[in-house]
Formats: sequence, structure tokens, C-alpha cells
Amino acid sequence: MPGRGPVPKTSLTRDTDNKRREVQTTKVSHDGVLRGDVLPKDLDWHPRTKAWWLNWRKSPIAQTFTDNDWDFLLDTALLHSEMWNGEVRHAAEIRQRVSSFGATPEARLRLRIRVTDEATEIAHTVSMDAERRKRLKAISE
Repeated sequence: MPGRGPVPKTSLTRDTDNKRREVQTTKVSHDGVLRGDVLPKDLDWHPRTKAWWLNWRKSPIAQTFTDNDWDFLLDTALLHSEMWNGEVRHAAEIRQRVSSFGATPEARLRLRIRVTDEATEIAHTVSMDAERRKRLKAISE
């Protein structure tokens, strides 16, 4: 199966004549909310799958998930549990499925999702303002 081409560049690294053109991204940040349902109790889940599921529930990306997304991710959890129980044949399918949710930095670039930390965003803004102030020159009358 062929690849999907190069990873899209961010607006900061894009080399174009039109520097003002911004790429729309979805910004999400950690909010401490646990989303989605717990794994069904009627199945014997591998401990790695339980931890994997909890990570998805805590993930800031989960803010963008619909009910259908959670259903698809639950199906993926079944494959994940089987893989950890020795059914290695599911690894490629799992990789493709979690990529569609933004599990890796490359996948998040493709989906135009940016996970931010509000403290980092504020610090970045403050440092940018400080840099701009250094370049200001007083004009004498």
C-alpha cells in the first residue's frame, strides 16, 4: 500500500510568497476531563489495553470525538487487546486506526490538530512581546 505523501508543513515552516496565509488548525489543551465510557466489563481486557483506553479518555484530542468516533475506537480497543494477547496480525490495522485519531505527532499535523498547553502559550506570547519591545527605538523630537 502506498504512503500518504509528505507531512503538511506548519504555517511557520511553509516557504511561500504569501506568509500571511495561515492554515486553520484545531487547538486543544489538557483540561483534566475524562471523556468516553469505560471499557465494557463483559470482556477480559489486556492490562495494556486498559491503560491505552484510559490515555485516550484523558487525551485533549478526545474533546473532538463524536459518539461514532468512540464506537470506532472501542472496536480498535478489541483489536488492541487481541494484539497484546498474541494476535500480532492486527498491528497494522491498529496503527492505521489510531493514526486517523491523531495518535502521533505526524498524524496530528495531517489532521491539523495542535495540542497546546495554556501556560506554554502564555509564556510564548510574553516572550514574543519582549522580543518586539527590544526592537523598538525611541524617536527624539
